[in-house]
Amino acid sequence: MTFVRPVFRHPESPKNSLGYTKKFYEGALSTLCAGCGHDSVSGAIIQACFEMAIEPHKVAKLSGIGCSSKTPTYFLANSHGFNSVHGRMPSVATGAYLANRDLMYIGVSGDGDSASIGMGQFVHAIRRNLNITYIIMNNGCYGLTKGQDSATADFGSINKSGAANMYQAIDMAGLALELGATFIARSFSGDKDQLIPLIKAAMSHPGFALIDVVSPCVTFNNNVGSTKSYDYTREHIEATAAVDFVPIMEEITTEYAEGDTGAVQLHDGSTIYLNKLSPDFNPRDRHSAVNKLYHAKASGEILTGLIFIEPETRDLHSLLNTTTIPLNALKKETLSPGSSVLESINASHR
Repeated sequence: MTFVRPVFRHPESPKNSLGYTKKFYEGALSTLCAGCGHDSVSGAIIQACFEMAIEPHKVAKLSGIGCSSKTPTYFLANSHGFNSVHGRMPSVATGAYLANRDLMYIGVSGDGDSASIGMGQFVHAIRRNLNITYIIMNNGCYGLTKGQDSATADFGSINKSGAANMYQAIDMAGLALELGATFIARSFSGDKDQLIPLIKAAMSHPGFALIDVVSPCVTFNNNVGSTKSYDYTREHIEATAAVDFVPIMEEITTEYAEGDTGAVQLHDGSTIYLNKLSPDFNPRDRHSAVNKLYHAKASGEILTGLIFIEPETRDLHSLLNTTTIPLNALKKETLSPGSSVLESINASHR
């Protein structure tokens, strides 16, 4: 058995506008269980970055501890990376982003990493509107410690040992909506047609962008009775809309067979197109999103797609009015402008 990814690729593999093939966006060979939903999420990130022609060296990927937090090893090998301690990824991401706003940040976490030990940090990353694509690979269990129920396991869900969960689940999308997150989506690891456009839209959003991905654990939580299994998820998905993401600089036309199509303009000039299957659902209305989540939960459905987006928003740098120059690029004369400047600052506070 080998853990080295084959280097051969077809000589005529498609290239993006930067001249890179998809191989340039891959990472090491995954050591997760065969069939793990997390690998599908990694593949979706690779595809999204390839299609968006993102320069990997301008991306920083961050994670905590858990099966999900291993995955940055498996994508974007040519990017920056930092694997933090359990639940502390948001604070590391905050420090990195304040130091260098020119990088694009992808935070990868799990339901244990964000919904339990890291809950406080998750909450404040949203509150500060940290400019990060925050992906939760949600399998409802602790895969590294033999499958105990996590805080996102649904009430009554049956784990592999046959025990029913006696606690109410924490809905990460609903929590983010209540806390004021400006981009909230949910998807399924096995639905790349939906997940890839959502990742592309999240990476273009100027603020905290959450994607809660139901990602089944094939070893410990894919049994009958689990509400995070492949079978249950496929049988209970309810999509908010058919979603596509089209950068505005490309002349691409999109057609949908049914429903009305609405466009949401993002900060970089790109557009996310929504085919509204439900006439009463508006992803730019928090009340509509709250109602949609509530009705889906009441009927035992898993709501996926773009749940809420606030196109006009201010990220952390805008709120703090910080320098536009990364800290490592500041010159000595800027960092030490002299005693006269310090005296004028002191005088302004007297």
